[in-house]
Amino acid sequence: MTGASRGIGAAVAVRAAADGAKVALLAKTETPNPKIAGTLGETADAVRQAGGRALPVACDVRDADAVAAAIAEVAQEFGGIDVVINNAGALDLRPTATLPPKNLRRLLEINVEGPFAVVQAALPHLRQSRHAHIVNVSPPLSLEPRWVGAHVGHTVGKYAESLLTLGWAEEFASVPIAVNSVWPATTVASTGMLVAMGEATVNATARTPQIMADAVHALVTRPASACTGHFYTDEEILRDEGVDDLSGYRLADREEDLVPNFYLPAAPLPTT
Repeated sequence: MTGASRGIGAAVAVRAAADGAKVALLAKTETPNPKIAGTLGETADAVRQAGGRALPVACDVRDADAVAAAIAEVAQEFGGIDVVINNAGALDLRPTATLPPKNLRRLLEINVEGPFAVVQAALPHLRQSRHAHIVNVSPPLSLEPRWVGAHVGHTVGKYAESLLTLGWAEEFASVPIAVNSVWPATTVASTGMLVAMGEATVNATARTPQIMADAVHALVTRPASACTGHFYTDEEILRDEGVDDLSGYRLADREEDLVPNFYLPAAPLPTT
């Protein structure tokens, strides 16, 4: 699990721990940030309290060598790797005129090069698993000009991650390794959204990260050979599981206050 110190990553890790899973937690944040809650150690504690086994590993996914070392440590400690969840992400919605080159590089390094490095390092272990899954937290591909035109840098990075889903699903189909993307159907109170939009704004229109945790858990417990190459929303997965009432995931006061997430047909363009 990358991006495991807070938000969606922490929620997915704790949900897996409820099944007694061994969970490797990769993240940069080891010490508290006064502006953003959550650390690697806190997630590790929550995993253990939920009944799982935690292996926290400080790692910046932009550093391919650090990623390779982290994956090797995980495989040695746990004896293998069955599931990779590429959750670490960068959000920057500035348009071309105001997005500095270094920030564009950061978007591509975290949203594209990071997932590639993680999967490349984990691939020998996934090939040996009888239940191998890769999940990218990335959106369905859409060539609607309004999305690309609104924030080219961010969209290029997230769509490239989604292209990894398509490519890997085909490349690894014969193993089999299931490769899918999961994306929130409505705004989720993730770290990136809270920073970009502000806590009050997000909470008034969002769901909790638990909906993504439950959706990802349901996906990776399906047979790997039966589901690959898909772009799911969290709602789609849960409804397939027979969950019709999603009100328990709501932070917003009313269902009608929920806002469709970026890159989905009914979603409004984001503002910052």
